[in-house]
Amino acid sequence: MRFATGTSHRRTRVARGAGALRAFAAASLLAAACAGDAMAREDIAGIWFDDTERGAIEIVPCGAAACGRVVWLRQPRDSRGEPLRDHNNPVPKQRDRPICGMPVIWGLRPQADGSWDNGRIYDPKVGKSYDVAVTRIGAGRLRITGYLGTKLFSRDLIWQRAPAELPRCSAN
Repeated sequence: MRFATGTSHRRTRVARGAGALRAFAAASLLAAACAGDAMAREDIAGIWFDDTERGAIEIVPCGAAACGRVVWLRQPRDSRGEPLRDHNNPVPKQRDRPICGMPVIWGLRPQADGSWDNGRIYDPKVGKSYDVAVTRIGAGRLRITGYLGTKLFSRDLIWQRAPAELPRCSAN
C-alpha cells in the first residue's frame, strides 16, 4: 500500500511539473509573438524616399496598424510659388489640400511573416488609391507592392531610407 501511495504522489508531482512546463512554453510563445509584432511594427517605421526620390513618406504606428504621410518634397511649390496641391484627387472638395502632410498610407497590418499588408496607398500623381503590401528588404529599403484586390497584377516599387534629419516640408 505504501508503494502505491508513493507512486501516485510521484505521478501527481510529474503531472504538475509537466503542466507548469506547458504553461511556461505557452507564455514564452505568446511573449515572442508579441515581441515579434512590436519588432515588425518598428521594422518599417521611419522616413523613406519614394521610388522617384522626389518625395519622402514617414511611416509610423497607428494603433495596431501603420500609416504614412508626406513629410518632404524635393520641389514643394508649383511654378507660381504656391504649395503643391492634390489637383488629381477624384473628390473635388479634396483637390485643394496640400500634398505636404497628406496621409498617403493607412491601414497596414502586420503579417505573420513580418511583412505588412491589407493597407491602402494613395498616389497623388494620378489621384488613385491601391491596396498595398510593404516588405523590408535590407537595412535601408522597402518593397512597396501596389495592387487592386489581387497581387496577380501588382507593381513593386523600392523605397530607400531617408536621413532622420531630412528637413520637413510645410503646407504654408
